[in-house]
Amino acid sequence: MKFVAITSCPTGIAHTYMAAEALQVAAKEMGHEIKVETQGSVGAENVLTQDDLAQAKAVIIAADTSIDKSRFAGMAMIEVSTKDAIKDAKGLLTRAANAQASSISPSNEVSQVKPQGKESKTGVYKHLMTGVSFMIPFVVAGGLLIALGFAIGGIYVFKVPGSLGETLFSAGKAAFALMIPILGAYISFSIADRPGIVPGMIGGYIAANNGSGFLGAMVAGFAAGYIVLGIKKYVKLPKSLQGLMPVLIIPVLSTAIMGLLMVYVIGKPMTLFNTTLAAWLTSLSGTNAALLGIILGAMMAFDMGGPVNKAAYTFGAATVASGKPSAIMAAVMIAGMVPPLGIALSTVIAKKKYTLEEREAGKANWALGLSFITEGAIPFAAADPLRVIPSIMVGSALAGGISMAFGSTIIVPHGGIWVLAIPHVVINLVPYIVALVAGTLVSALILSAIKKPVEK
Repeated sequence: MKFVAITSCPTGIAHTYMAAEALQVAAKEMGHEIKVETQGSVGAENVLTQDDLAQAKAVIIAADTSIDKSRFAGMAMIEVSTKDAIKDAKGLLTRAANAQASSISPSNEVSQVKPQGKESKTGVYKHLMTGVSFMIPFVVAGGLLIALGFAIGGIYVFKVPGSLGETLFSAGKAAFALMIPILGAYISFSIADRPGIVPGMIGGYIAANNGSGFLGAMVAGFAAGYIVLGIKKYVKLPKSLQGLMPVLIIPVLSTAIMGLLMVYVIGKPMTLFNTTLAAWLTSLSGTNAALLGIILGAMMAFDMGGPVNKAAYTFGAATVASGKPSAIMAAVMIAGMVPPLGIALSTVIAKKKYTLEEREAGKANWALGLSFITEGAIPFAAADPLRVIPSIMVGSALAGGISMAFGSTIIVPHGGIWVLAIPHVVINLVPYIVALVAGTLVSALILSAIKKPVEK
């Protein structure tokens, strides 16, 4: 039996490919054939063709972002999150096989089969994650280019216009300048499709310039999307003028409304909130700073790429948008590296408590952890959540707390240990490395102590 699938996660880095691999392995073990299109950070790969769709019995969409489903009209379809695909790929294939005969609609509409148990994440979460997925490449590119600019031209690189270092620095700043408008644009896009991009981007641009920041852009994105949906529903034109809706009426009217909202309604309260928050964060030191690091660290490990993790990461990424070093981003990154590293070390010091397959996966976790890809811990957490999740949360909280307590800062939002060698990227490097080692050791020791031996 042949199936087709699409996988997509907000970052397009880990969950996308882990879900695809889980489906492919499960299909092979069950004697099925499956083709999986991955919509990752580099774009769509292994794209499904019309021949693939014609031969398929059903389609599985494992995604945490909005997916265009128009090409699947008339097919039985199961929608789940990427985590569901990773945890129970065989179950999804079984449901797809059973749904095939009774769920294909004779009409041109898609027949959707919802998974049993927990439904796929939709609504606010999916719209927000779509915006974040489009924003992250701008954040990463901007941060790394700024870091390279500093590495080449020194900390005063911006005072030498036209030099290689200053050019890279300026390109990075340009990427950061687009980050917040892109967030607003693609939250709105997720809600209202292409007509939502213009008002969402304009709202995000205003948010970036009036002090309301990424929180204002989030509000603007949701507002723009639902404004466009309202215009589509309630503004009716004669058939002879329908062609004006997408090119004139919707963009002009929605953008005008967004401009008024951002200036007179949303802008001032969000700016006040951001200013107050920034002042509070600036005032943190010593014990208070460590407490914030502990909270952010625990959030990074709690769901490893899920909404809580992404909330902490987005918060941290926003603090480096100005191109200045951030203690919060430093704590977030170091805490996000701990879960895979702690698990990898545990598979070495407590071999009898892991299967051969888990020990092999542990080897990959060394590279994933050092690269700040927290999702490497997911398969282990899915198999033994009550022991793995608390263990890695403690280690990540410790790492985040140590980083904040010693005032370590970083100027890039991603890259893991590989960016630490670039000059001026990390301030207080030694305590930062100590935080990583301590968090990793604590997670590994706790997990090794409480995990049960493998049953023979």
